[in-house]
This record gives sequence, C-alpha cells and structure tokens, in this order.
Amino acid sequence: MSGRWLVAGHGSQEVVTQERGAQPVKYITVGVGEPQAVDGWVVEEAQVCISVNGQELATFMASPRDLAQMAVGFLANEGIIQSAAEIRHLRLAKSGTCVDVWLHDMNFEKPRKFIITAGCGGGVTFDDLSQQHEPLVSDLTVTPEQLAHLMREMHLGAELYQRARGIHTAVLATPDELLLQMEDIGRHNCLDKLRGAALLGGLETEGKILVSSGRISSEMINKARRLGTPIVCSRTSPTSLSVALAEAWHITIVAYLRQDRMRIYTHPERVLVNGNQ
Repeated sequence: MSGRWLVAGHGSQEVVTQERGAQPVKYITVGVGEPQAVDGWVVEEAQVCISVNGQELATFMASPRDLAQMAVGFLANEGIIQSAAEIRHLRLAKSGTCVDVWLHDMNFEKPRKFIITAGCGGGVTFDDLSQQHEPLVSDLTVTPEQLAHLMREMHLGAELYQRARGIHTAVLATPDELLLQMEDIGRHNCLDKLRGAALLGGLETEGKILVSSGRISSEMINKARRLGTPIVCSRTSPTSLSVALAEAWHITIVAYLRQDRMRIYTHPERVLVNGNQ
C-alpha cells in the first residue's frame, strides 16, 4: 500500500509520520471444503536506520510507520536525549526508512558498545542492563478488572493486527483509559514509538500502565523503567532476567493477562485483588 506522508510542525522540528504498515497479498485458504483464493494483507517489514548528527546510530527491522516517533523514543530510551527540546531537526530520508536526527548538541559521540537483544525484529540497545537504576516510587494501584479491560481495549484498537495479524501492539494507559497505542513487528519498537509519541506530544509517561502483546524480556523492562511505568502487563510470559530487574526496580509484572485470569510476578501490592492490597 502506498504511504501518505503527513508533515506537522513541532516547534523548530519537522515531524514526519506515515500511514502505512500493511501490503496487499493474495493467498489460498485450505480447510473444510474447496480451497479458496483470498485478497488479503500481510504486515510490512523494512530495514530502518536512525542517524544522529550525520552518524548512523542503529539499523534494525521494523514496521515502516511512525518512524519519527520511533527514532525519538529510541534515543530517549537509550538515554541519549531527555526531551524533544534537545532535537534541532528531524526528518525522514527520501528512502522512507531512515530517520535523520540533528541535535542541538553537536558533540554527540556514538556509543561504542551495543547489544543485539532477544526482541523480534532484531532489536539493538546501547544500554548496560547490569547498571543500577533507582527503584520506582509510585502509589499507582489497579484492579484485575481494570487490567483486563485495558487488554481488551488494546486488542480492539490494534488496527494493523485486525487487518493483517502478525504484528505487536503496546499501549500507555491509566487504570481507566488508553492514552497512546502503537504497533510494530518488534515489541520493543512499540515501546520506542510510545516514548517518542509521548515526548513529541508533551505527555508524561511516569506513573502510567504499560500493556504489551509481546513477551516481557529484559530490554522491555529496561525501556519500561526509562518510561517510568510502575505496572507492566502482557498477554504472554516474562523472562527470568526481566523478573529479577522488575523486582529490583519496584516494577509490577502482570503476565498471561486474560479476561478472567492473570499471573502477578513482582510487587503484587499494586494489584487490588478482591479490593485488598
């Protein structure tokens, strides 16, 4: 599907987003009865790169939409920037898959060490997961019913998943409503896109709930810690390292979240079961 480019001013920046993410495809269904030819969709996958001050910083596989938000969120989640005000210029290259970011600080030096993460889509991080973050301090609480409602709303709002399947989604929410939702083939990319959209939109992420369709791995918890979300939920599993990090950083992990059941792995005091802490 050909993309339609949207350009919006953001202070001194030029923020570019793209309406794309799925490609038309023909396939044959085989099951009960005769095989059927179907005109359908598959999710779009592309090699995406981010450059900072003219230096290529990272290249990975991603869904080629909301790339400006993804680049800003990646820089923030890696600790390279703290706010959108640090960005002097932001543009999407003519290729449609590379984002060029120019910072006010022209002394940026590319980190020498990087880690290929376990995330789908080939994630990369420059962050040392062994470093000590301060534990999150938050009085946020939520009921199991509220979490189940947020998970349902997330799936209903997953536009690309409804159209083509094969894609992750994540939301930033309060106990009562979804605030932001992003989709990508990489679950970690969804969190970068959420962070970038929040920074560009002036939305505080601290003290919110993070809900994801993907596995909660160490890089997911690391991004959640940078987002400042004290409750992280998923429809699937955590990993041993993510549980250990969440315990140390005072993050509540709720996994295997379904309509009528869930598993609380860390800091269960934030989930009010039967009205009691």
